[in-house]
Amino acid sequence: MTEAAELPQAPAEAREVFGELFPEAVRYAELLADAGVKRGLIGPREVPRLWERHLLNCAVLSEVVPEGVTVCDVGSGAGLPGIPLALVRPDLKITLLEPLLRRTNFLQEVVELLGLDHVTVVRGRAEEVLGTLQPVQVVTARAVAPLDRLAGWGVPLLKPYGEMLALKGDTAEEEIAGARAALSKLGVVETEVLHVGEGVVDPLSTVVRVVVGESPGGVRFAAKRAKAARTGRTRRRR
Repeated sequence: MTEAAELPQAPAEAREVFGELFPEAVRYAELLADAGVKRGLIGPREVPRLWERHLLNCAVLSEVVPEGVTVCDVGSGAGLPGIPLALVRPDLKITLLEPLLRRTNFLQEVVELLGLDHVTVVRGRAEEVLGTLQPVQVVTARAVAPLDRLAGWGVPLLKPYGEMLALKGDTAEEEIAGARAALSKLGVVETEVLHVGEGVVDPLSTVVRVVVGESPGGVRFAAKRAKAARTGRTRRRR
């Protein structure tokens, strides 16, 4: 049996980024390194680089998230980027959306243990909660799927003129180029690649920003949302 890797001490940058909630960030890192590995939420090889590659890499996403908005973290998994974002941005109202029960159980435990009152855990797939989950201003995601597929899940959850912020790698520009037709059908009006985390992470975190117009998800999803809303009203009347 392979011996568990030891969680390294938090770098100085983590104290600056997480501020008053630095102790909570340390506790989250410890949970990922222990229960997260045991439950198969992260690989044991990720433990030595948890701070730089995972917590800080996700926390710096806060640089491009507007103040006081509602956020849905799609395919939240072990809580990345949703939990680090919540730790640095108490002004946000964040929903962690995840379909797998073992992951949502872990997320609920983390949220309660860290006292993150502005975070809600919802079990389900993006396509399942459409029409029942209130539309949000920002959708976040990390390592969930290629951009065209990810947009198909995340964009319909947005309010008009909302945006999806996806943490991506070196192929971000190529993904945008390959997904352009799909994004257009989803009502996307603007895309750009941003680099965040100057002085905190090296290399910088790459973010694909996708902005929608007045009809998030396009015509097909507008009809689907309307149908889900009608079904919800019918159920409430019974």
